[in-house]
Amino acid sequence: MADHRELITTAELAEILTRPDLRLFDCTTYLEPAPEGSGVPYIVVSGRQTFEAVHIPGANFLDLQAEFSDPRTELRFMMPPVGQLEAAFGRHGISAHHRVVLYSIGTAMWATRFWWMLRALGFDGASVLDGGIDKWTAEGRDIETGLAGGYPQATFTARPRPGMFVDKHDVLAATADSNTVIVNALGPQFFKGLEPSRYGRPGRVPGSVSVPAATLIDPKRKTFASAADAEAAFAAQGITKDKRVIAYCGGGISATIDLLQLHRLGYDNLTLYDGSMGEWAKDASLPIETG
Repeated sequence: MADHRELITTAELAEILTRPDLRLFDCTTYLEPAPEGSGVPYIVVSGRQTFEAVHIPGANFLDLQAEFSDPRTELRFMMPPVGQLEAAFGRHGISAHHRVVLYSIGTAMWATRFWWMLRALGFDGASVLDGGIDKWTAEGRDIETGLAGGYPQATFTARPRPGMFVDKHDVLAATADSNTVIVNALGPQFFKGLEPSRYGRPGRVPGSVSVPAATLIDPKRKTFASAADAEAAFAAQGITKDKRVIAYCGGGISATIDLLQLHRLGYDNLTLYDGSMGEWAKDASLPIETG
């Protein structure tokens, strides 16, 4: 089994579960409806409680909002400074010598977000558990309950890769660049602006194409769509390997499912608009498109 693949199966994880260099994490976060008039799109709730109720043996927990997001902005889940991430990943026992496996409950997007962040920091030893804990438990595999045991602290040294995150100015410039495809990972109704958006103005970044993250996951098995099906979905939207891809969604989370699938297929000029519609829809100076 290769150590640096994007995905790892439940059977493969079971084989390495006792490896001393394994670092296994539940990354789950929940988004609950915000009170009307609160001015925020949702309430962020840590998945720590469900982790304590059930997790894969030996796993620990990563809290995206509490430890791995930028506290200096009102936007949720923004990529924080490198020093903050080095300290946080080091506290959780990750170094260049470790094999990291990430999973989340219900949806893979929280795990893929951490996978993308680690890649952005130059760490290639992370994989997402295909099917997550949903598939693991459906197969009747062992589970644990209780608090996270914690891994011994390690030294995490980042080697940041430039260009893996872009801001609204880069995205605005890209709308006029024929060598860039901007990919919206939200559902079709939000892409078209047919439903009210919790982020602000309904619609999309002008010129962007629709490849919903949900269509890249099997809804029953929670596993990633086959490489052939994913390739067909991207090709249908004119996404080719000679073009740069900017992916976005509501808050820079579900778009990382698209990015993992693209990386898996051999696309290498990939970036994430971190602010996504949480930023774009609220900025009246930025153009928006519907229909």
